[in-house]
Amino acid sequence: MNEPLPMLGNLAGAAPQTMPGARGKAILSATAGSIIEGFDFIAYGTAAALVFNRQFFPNLDPASATLASFGAFATGLFARPLGAILFGHFGDRLGRRAMLMVSLFLMGGSTVAIGLIPNYASIGVWSAVLLVALRILQGVALGGEMGGAVLMAVEHAPASRAALFGSLPQIGPPLGLLLSTGAFNLLTRLPEGAFQSWGWRVPFIASVVLVGLGAFVRRSVGESPAFERAVAGHGPRDVPLLQLLARHKRSLLLAIGAKLPEVTLYYVLTVFMIAYASTHLGFGRADVLSAVMMGAALQIVTLPLFGWLADRVGVRRFYLAGALAMAVCAVPLLRWIDSGSLVALKCAMALALGINYSLLFGPQSALFAAQFPVDVRCSGISIGIQFAAAIGGGLAPIVATSLTARYHGLQAIALYIAVLALVAALCTRLMSGAVRTHANQAPTRTQGE
Repeated sequence: MNEPLPMLGNLAGAAPQTMPGARGKAILSATAGSIIEGFDFIAYGTAAALVFNRQFFPNLDPASATLASFGAFATGLFARPLGAILFGHFGDRLGRRAMLMVSLFLMGGSTVAIGLIPNYASIGVWSAVLLVALRILQGVALGGEMGGAVLMAVEHAPASRAALFGSLPQIGPPLGLLLSTGAFNLLTRLPEGAFQSWGWRVPFIASVVLVGLGAFVRRSVGESPAFERAVAGHGPRDVPLLQLLARHKRSLLLAIGAKLPEVTLYYVLTVFMIAYASTHLGFGRADVLSAVMMGAALQIVTLPLFGWLADRVGVRRFYLAGALAMAVCAVPLLRWIDSGSLVALKCAMALALGINYSLLFGPQSALFAAQFPVDVRCSGISIGIQFAAAIGGGLAPIVATSLTARYHGLQAIALYIAVLALVAALCTRLMSGAVRTHANQAPTRTQGE
């Protein structure tokens, strides 16, 4: 067996003394929260493609309204770095657990409120203002959720299984996507007038039930053992963000670069493609949503599978291979979609989301967490993930819409994703091979990756 990723040895901290029941609770709470927040965040993206252009931007021509709708969608991703900074700071100073409760309620409250916003016909431009404001709150919440959730799993894990444990909360977004897309798939079968007037609101308002369940699961979870070990005996510490930028800037930039293609591909397929395939390729909305659901269902299997495999062959090596695979496959997969065949659409979506995307997303938590010591790990992984999400995911629908308008097809988007994947491969190759056995210990070198 190959050596696991260097630096994984300090992730668990006191994990060998962690009881199996505590590990199970931590993983369950992290996964439950990521399901809820994935549902809430993705419901907005689906509605942005199907509804918001008519409900909140009716005075614009169809193309401009779609761009405005995607622009409002992007504000949530641009707000995620703010959430990463705020929640990462307090996650490193006060603990991961408390911040996960705050992010859960912030996301749930803003999502329910979106379902209650009067449309443009009722309150004019204020409807769009409220939509954007609530989307920003969603972005702040998700920016705080993702880093803390995966760290709760990774830091409870034995070092040799960090990628597998870290991949389990990653199942949350595809499960949330299935719930959200499934809800919209059913609701789009309503008469168009009913769907546009009230049907689209149902998933947003109903998410209050999921928030209640998530809070119930999380209330009994203990703090990360790695965090408890790191803070024991500490006096006043530096501000985590300042410490991160002063001492770990290189690791942060490499994490951002390694994240970009995965998040770009994801939002191209789950947001932009819903609008493109229905308006340019003539597919029914239900058919496109079904294709997205097939990819999400496959992720539930492949994410933990790839996490397990990454632990076996080496996390950094596995991630590098996944980035190269995405660079090679982006063009043929998007050409399949552009062929106009429904079978090709479903196969391409399933392979792109279920395989290409999962090759990177599955082992990502362990890889990124390994680049930072415990004192700044919540800030480092949160900011790295969310800045990449803002750049790649926030711009993805807008860039994709602009490229298809100029070049009339998906070829330019495929090349864009392939280039980002090559950048990610380079960033992964340059990632640190150091081992930290304690948060403040100087790095040492080991064999393997």
